[in-house]
Amino acid sequence: MAIVVESKKACAVNPLKMSQPLGASLAFLGLDACMPVMHGSQGCTSFGLVLLVRHFKEAIPLQTTAMNEVTSILGGYDNIEAALLNIRKRAAPKIIAICSTGLTETKGDDVDGYIVTVRKRKPELDDTEIVYASTPDYVGGFEDGYRNAVTAIVRTLVKPLPVKADQVTLLPGSHLSPGDIVELREIMEAFGLSVIVLPDISGSLDGHIPPDWRGTTLGGTTLEQIRAAGASALTLGVGEQTRDAALALQEIAGTPLEVFDRLTGLEVNDRFLQRLAQLSGKPVPAKYRRQRSQLLDAMLDGHFYTGGIKVAIAAEPDLLLAVGSLLHEMGAELRCCVSTTKSASHALLPAETVVLGDLEDLERGAADCDLLVTHSHGRQASERLAKPLMRIGFPVFDRVGNAHRCQVGYRGTMALVFEVANLMIDQIKHHHADDWPLCPEALRAASTVTATPEFSASSPTQPSLADASA
Repeated sequence: MAIVVESKKACAVNPLKMSQPLGASLAFLGLDACMPVMHGSQGCTSFGLVLLVRHFKEAIPLQTTAMNEVTSILGGYDNIEAALLNIRKRAAPKIIAICSTGLTETKGDDVDGYIVTVRKRKPELDDTEIVYASTPDYVGGFEDGYRNAVTAIVRTLVKPLPVKADQVTLLPGSHLSPGDIVELREIMEAFGLSVIVLPDISGSLDGHIPPDWRGTTLGGTTLEQIRAAGASALTLGVGEQTRDAALALQEIAGTPLEVFDRLTGLEVNDRFLQRLAQLSGKPVPAKYRRQRSQLLDAMLDGHFYTGGIKVAIAAEPDLLLAVGSLLHEMGAELRCCVSTTKSASHALLPAETVVLGDLEDLERGAADCDLLVTHSHGRQASERLAKPLMRIGFPVFDRVGNAHRCQVGYRGTMALVFEVANLMIDQIKHHHADDWPLCPEALRAASTVTATPEFSASSPTQPSLADASA
């Protein structure tokens, strides 16, 4: 269990944290025919828009209520009414999703009251669903905003329905990519289950050329699917951040829930597939048994390069737990862990401490580490320390293909193992073998393979599967 320590610095240097409104916007972008709106100044929305566009390399629909000095003091009702009417007229979305910002939260705008008032005054908005999430950006972080937005979607739009035994609601965390969601949906559908993903950025931000242009999100969870979530037999959440929304579904529709803290790794995916087999009454498909075997072999191959290395990692809580736990299972030491906000996930992290801080804290703690793991804003620290950087999380703007990256399931875990091992192999070229922090067992095994061409499965130096998963 990691001890959480808050950084007491007077200011953040090279911030790690992204704001709540940005996390909420990502959740809203996973809804079909939706227009996300930030209730605040134009600058707040522009900054978030730039990060989303650079990460996904896609056109991002994101609007603002364009608060100024006067409306910030007098109140933002007129701005919200004008924004709702203009968006409906120009883009005709099925859902308008509003999230607050630090500006309007500090003023104390009663947005829920504004929505009630505008519906009474403007009946032309009756055919448009309006969702509001309170997401002040002076507290919490990206993950908190996403959690609040998904919970608001559930509480606003889901109603109880007769249960369908083969229908499951999947709540993906903000740390999952569109590729991750595609993988999880395929796994669940392989058991004959009907899956509602809420929210589903794999439909709207998966890097495809859209057949049309509507000005709203193109793809994602439809309004009909959101409402149908009230009929699911089970809610499966991925990440502690999904627990609030899962509990809201249980409160509204009586849906039982199960939250997996991560789906990156061997044992957690074993439990996930066993749960799906239990729910569906069907055995685990042969292809996933094969993938499990492949993952074991990948862990066996990769642990020669990850065993004994020291890692500095900085990420949102659920992503920190997912990637950090896998590295620990591969024999790495989590020497420096930095996160953004408090979370129950930190208690599960196999490290001594977690610092709630910034990338300066990461750089200071990474002086004697072999690998840095964080988003693209960590590239300067990587260059200064002359250490490799594995890019994870949001934003990753200096690489392409973020939408298709997969790090869940057996297959995604295997890809992550290979990525880390290959980064370490690249470093071997710049280090003498005696100085390289490989585990002694790996060095002995490597030397035995070189010296003994007839190396076989019966050799006493053969690494075991237990070594691979240690």
